[in-house]
Amino acid sequence: MISKNTIKLIRRLEQKKYRQENKIFVVEGEKMVDELIDSSFTIQEIFATQAYFNKINNNTTAQITLVSDKELKQISQLKTPNQVLALAKIPDQDINSNIPENGLFIALDTVQDPGNMGTIIRTANWFGVKAIFCSHGCVDVFNIKVVQSTMGALFSTPVIYTDLKQLFTSKNKNKLPIYGTSLSGDNLHSTKVKQDAIIVMGNESKGLSTELQDFVDEKILIPTYPEDSSSQIESLNVAVACSIILAEFRRQA
Repeated sequence: MISKNTIKLIRRLEQKKYRQENKIFVVEGEKMVDELIDSSFTIQEIFATQAYFNKINNNTTAQITLVSDKELKQISQLKTPNQVLALAKIPDQDINSNIPENGLFIALDTVQDPGNMGTIIRTANWFGVKAIFCSHGCVDVFNIKVVQSTMGALFSTPVIYTDLKQLFTSKNKNKLPIYGTSLSGDNLHSTKVKQDAIIVMGNESKGLSTELQDFVDEKILIPTYPEDSSSQIESLNVAVACSIILAEFRRQA
């Protein structure tokens, strides 16, 4: 049985201010909760139907509350609830967290679409990115749409909100080279890139802000095909562009 106060709390977690106030977020679906259980994230409570309870009862020490399909529908943020919903604590991560000083990193400048953010996190996880740094103008990664679209990658890829200007100056202790896309940049596929680096991606419609462009050490371009084509499309989707860039960086490793 789930209380009215709990239902009210979970519904409120759809809003960023309540997620930040309570320092918890929602994870839904069997696969996602399975990934959550296997991660280092702290689980506050799991709300499961009998079928899922029978499956994971011995796999976690987290508190589990049995709910009916009707109750699960009341608290779900998805159109089609699926067996289980969990509340997890938002980790305390900042620029001074235990993040490696070397490796490949991504910095995101005001990426606002939840689907794009989720895809970037998932792709970054696939290509072994050490951490993702987000400007404060980026969408909240604990938004349910972002969480679900990461397919569990959020639980193993550190995401840190910070002032990117500060990151590129005082916090970039090892002076890692910063790569950014530009129409005037060098062809990505003929550019020798470094594996210890920061790749900065800009906003979906405005691109990289002017104040951050000054920090870019090497401008790169994802060429059209053929390269002299007069494409009517001005730019690639930011998540797609990020995937292509990461694949090329790792191809050169």
